[in-house]
Amino acid sequence: MSDSPAGWPRPTRPLLSARTTYAMHALVAPRKPYRWLAGRLERHPLLRRWFTAGERITKQEIFGCQMCGQCALPATGYACPMTCPKQLRNGPCGGVSPTGQCEVHPQMRCVWVIAFERAERAGHGADLDLLQRPVDRRETGRSSWVNYWQGRDEGLWAAATENDPAPLLPRGPAGEAQ
Repeated sequence: MSDSPAGWPRPTRPLLSARTTYAMHALVAPRKPYRWLAGRLERHPLLRRWFTAGERITKQEIFGCQMCGQCALPATGYACPMTCPKQLRNGPCGGVSPTGQCEVHPQMRCVWVIAFERAERAGHGADLDLLQRPVDRRETGRSSWVNYWQGRDEGLWAAATENDPAPLLPRGPAGEAQ
């Protein structure tokens, strides 16, 4: 396929390094003040819209975020899997070229190749062994930060098998997901 249908996402290489984004993740890890903020945002639709707009602008610029509301960035080397034209959340399709180019946008690198390279360089390659739950389209356009701080995305990742469980994502000081 040389030309893709209009409106399809395009694989995006994040603007910040994986090491930087993993370090920044610690700043937004769930804590009481963030839970309080998330609760307040949920009670005030106008504030929530403004906050979500800020999240959209920031994450779209840095990661190519598609605002799925169930952010997979911490488990994918901070390369957004939703920028895959096929929106695959568990790895590349069978059409990725031997050189790592996207099947739909051959002039671009596959977002899953980008994710693998970034995660490996940052020492988080095992995170890619986690299975992503299917996207709940009802969350599209909502703030994934609010969902994260409220603990709603606890079940977004699962080990590949019971016999060979993948490492869980880093946990915060009180066992909270980061």
